[in-house]
Parts: sequence; structure tokens; C-alpha cells
Amino acid sequence: MSRYLTSKPCSEVEYEDMSLLFSMFADRTRLKIINVLAKNEMCVSDIALQLQMSQSAISHHLSSLKKVKLIRSRKEGKMVFYSLADEHVSTIFLMAYDHVCEKE
Repeated sequence: MSRYLTSKPCSEVEYEDMSLLFSMFADRTRLKIINVLAKNEMCVSDIALQLQMSQSAISHHLSSLKKVKLIRSRKEGKMVFYSLADEHVSTIFLMAYDHVCEKE
């Protein structure tokens, strides 16, 4: 195996961006939101209902996830619908899930 995963060294900015990305996965509520959004696009109230949490708590986490481009939003009238930004997000989630479920 190569000493480095990438063909070129990462810059400090890239390491910082990756650190921020991984910090978003370090919260169980955000992981639950990612898992829910992997199935369907949803509005805040539906996510809150499904996770049995307040809408304000969900909104706070959605804002954090959106800042690092893990989710995107779409407005329809007064409603805002959220979904995963792309397939990379579900891949990262599933790889982490597979890793923790591995049997030794």
C-alpha cells in the first residue's frame, strides 16, 4: 500500500476542510439526519417527527450540515426540503457503518 492515500500531498487548507467534514459525522444526531435523508427528501418538521426531536434542534443541525455541503435545500413555496448533497455523503456514512459492524 502506498504511504499516502492521495497521489499528491494535501494542503493545510484541504486537511482543515476534511477535519471539518469529519467533525460533522462526529455527532449522533447529525448521523441520524443523514440516515433519514438518505431515504427521502424531507422538510424540518418531518425530520423532527421521525427523530422525535424539536424542529429547532433539527434546524440547528441542518444548518451545520449545509455549511459543509453535506446536504442541500430546495424551496417549494414556503416549505424547504432537504436532501443529501450527493452520493459521496451516503458512501461515507455506509462505509463507517460497515466498518463498525465488522466482525473480528
